[in-house]
Amino acid sequence: MCAGRLNMAGKLKHRWSLSHNYLSGITADAWWSLLRENRFAVDAPYWHRAAFVTLASLLNSYYRRQEERQYRDAIEGVEISQPPLFILGHWRSGTTLLHYLVAQDTEQFAFANTYQVINPHTFLCTEEVNSRRFAAFVPKTRSMDAMRLGFDTPQEDEFAPLLLTLRSLYLGITFPRREEYYGRYLTFEEVPRKEVEQWQAVLLWFSKKLTLKYGRRLLFKSPPHTARIRLLLELFPDARFVHIHRNPYRVFQSQRHYFDTATWYTYLQRPEVERIDEGILRRYTTLYDAFFADRPMIPNDHFCEVCFEDLEADPVAQVARIYESLRLPGFEKCRPNLQSYADSLAGYQKNEYAPLEEANRQLVAREWARSFEVWNYAK
Repeated sequence: MCAGRLNMAGKLKHRWSLSHNYLSGITADAWWSLLRENRFAVDAPYWHRAAFVTLASLLNSYYRRQEERQYRDAIEGVEISQPPLFILGHWRSGTTLLHYLVAQDTEQFAFANTYQVINPHTFLCTEEVNSRRFAAFVPKTRSMDAMRLGFDTPQEDEFAPLLLTLRSLYLGITFPRREEYYGRYLTFEEVPRKEVEQWQAVLLWFSKKLTLKYGRRLLFKSPPHTARIRLLLELFPDARFVHIHRNPYRVFQSQRHYFDTATWYTYLQRPEVERIDEGILRRYTTLYDAFFADRPMIPNDHFCEVCFEDLEADPVAQVARIYESLRLPGFEKCRPNLQSYADSLAGYQKNEYAPLEEANRQLVAREWARSFEVWNYAK
């Protein structure tokens, strides 16, 4: 449906937009390396985006040097004494809703916000000023689902190590002709150990910066982490994990919608829209192959699983169950904030999709059969 509609339209959506672009936080040296890695293959319709990123990268490099001089020793001296809580789940499975809910516990948890993950080099010295100065440039809601968005809202931590290491499958969206190359960084299974350790070191460094700023237990959410349990446990052996799942048919439809909305803001090469469905099916399988292989590595009292439909029906009760399962303190203390946020969602309108075509319905049922069976969804 989505891929076919895009293909027939033949238009480059949001071509002139400079917003929603995570590369706005890259530094000049990393930007040059990324361009060289892709042989400077930016398609002509997106040259203005590349020019914008170039200018931003020069400014980011200036502030990075300033921040390093001011905070390097303090960051290196940070010890992370409380194990992080990681929210896992495939894209469009409700990870953002769960992230926003748990983030209401502001006494126990600290989360990486939108400004910080896009400006990992500089947020300690620039966030206070720039988050006010450029607030008008951030849409009030996300393009794919109308969830609230701002510099201060919880955000995927994936973007921070992406900008610091250039190792993320999301770069395969920006440079779709190298999607297969960047796709390796979903699981890191076929990546040299040196690159794995570099990515881990950067995630740890980013975690230390957040700990220096907040001094609380860290709350992370990133769908790719669902395929990296082994790597996360190497860094944080006592970490806690919450996994959320959703009806696979709905996930497939919602992923199509995501590629028909959000990804158009980040392309630097023309997308191959006819391959979108294929990519959605492949990534889901790859992600959950890794998840089910590594899930037994997590102690049972460090893991909790949530059904999106249950979370949607009674968010407060489901968050309470998470606290109980993971033996997290302070639920009653955060209950008023949590209830207030849950009440604010009463008028939220979810996306509506046309019925899935029968051929694709059968394809999803066959390719993702394990998810239907393990989580008891009807085919």
